[in-house]
Amino acid sequence: MGEFESLKTKLGKFSLANKTLLMPDMSHAGNVLLTGTLRSFGIDVQLMQTYKGLQLGKQYTSGKECFPCQITLGDLLHHLEQEKERLGDAFQPENYLYFMAESGGPCRFGMYNKLHRIILDSLDGFGKIRIATITSNDSYALGGLLEPQMLTHFRRSAYVSVVIGDVLDRMLWRTRPYEKEPGQAEDYFQEALDIMCREMEIHGRRKKFRKILDTLEAVVRKARDLIDPTIPSKPLIGMVGEIYLRSHRQSNQDLIKLLERHGGETVNASIAEWINYVAYDNMQRARRELIYALRRRDLKSLRQHFKDWLSNRTELTYQYFRLDQIYRRVKKHLPIHGDHRINQIEKQLDNDRLFSFHVGTEAGLSIGGALEYCLHGFDGIVNVFPFTCMPSTMCSAILKPVLDRIQIPYIDASYDGTFQPNLEAIVRTFMYQAVQRQEKRQAQGKLGTKH
Repeated sequence: MGEFESLKTKLGKFSLANKTLLMPDMSHAGNVLLTGTLRSFGIDVQLMQTYKGLQLGKQYTSGKECFPCQITLGDLLHHLEQEKERLGDAFQPENYLYFMAESGGPCRFGMYNKLHRIILDSLDGFGKIRIATITSNDSYALGGLLEPQMLTHFRRSAYVSVVIGDVLDRMLWRTRPYEKEPGQAEDYFQEALDIMCREMEIHGRRKKFRKILDTLEAVVRKARDLIDPTIPSKPLIGMVGEIYLRSHRQSNQDLIKLLERHGGETVNASIAEWINYVAYDNMQRARRELIYALRRRDLKSLRQHFKDWLSNRTELTYQYFRLDQIYRRVKKHLPIHGDHRINQIEKQLDNDRLFSFHVGTEAGLSIGGALEYCLHGFDGIVNVFPFTCMPSTMCSAILKPVLDRIQIPYIDASYDGTFQPNLEAIVRTFMYQAVQRQEKRQAQGKLGTKH
């Protein structure tokens, strides 16, 4: 079987029934909760250890690939080698499905699973492992992976698990810079993650969201007690960038903790924001196609594009409903930062003709998201991305002069697995500027109050 034939027959949408699904770990909290949700639906899933097999990933790549491609490949090969050693002769590669999503547009992410497929085929004993994939082009439709009667229920529960993962992350970032004792916040975060994973595993399939959110409220309420109220507020740092690098603590060398160590409080762009963006972007694309079909009087295309528009519109409406519901309940107990609305991010781009969602990629989200942070009183912006990432390079080229003009501190943080000896000096300088920005902002606020 040739390599291209293998891409057709062993990469695609395969049923998860009676298979062991191998899940890469990107945003740890969200992935743990998602595996709990999958188990709730009767799917055997293993969340693979991450960053343990980086050398394996580099061994089978040239170095020209995007850094997350090397990490995810290394995680997969490391996990399979461990499984082979653990099971011995009982190891059956055809019983495994490796999950790797993809996206369209000018981003190398869309090619990860193709390269992974070719490498698996080249290795003895792993060629029979198939790769299950979903794509942003159809808003991550799950047809072919799950039984038809499970599709809508799983999408709803999976989205809730992603948002709760974002909330737990933001709970950690809100409490850790102000914790009464070092290490308390991180210990409690792990405890809270275990609790919510059990909730998703028990109640996810039955969509008992009220019960799940009651537990989440109790978890967040307890987290409030970790904060030392005598510690003054710290400069707010907004993080944007490529979704994997900014969400994966090991590959960005725990950048958020480094920013906290030098006096900051950081908020990272969420995973739910990307999911909302995909639904919004597909809805807008369907709307454009609908208008073109109307002008051509193409009734067949008109019906199809209207159906696509309505489907994505319905999905986005549901997502915002759940997002608002979850954050509203959590914010009663802990003032974490919420998500940006995607249409507001797009307005930030359109106001100054900076960029367009029509270009695709995460650059639009990062540029607009950074400007939304600035609008809401943040004191600095960090753009995190893999070395040579094209969308993030575009983002940097646009954001640097804009933020310089409005005097908001900004740094790029690119990673390729090596350690940058000057990174800490860059962060220290950046945080010094952010403190100055915070003091200036607070002074202006006090003056405004007097008047």
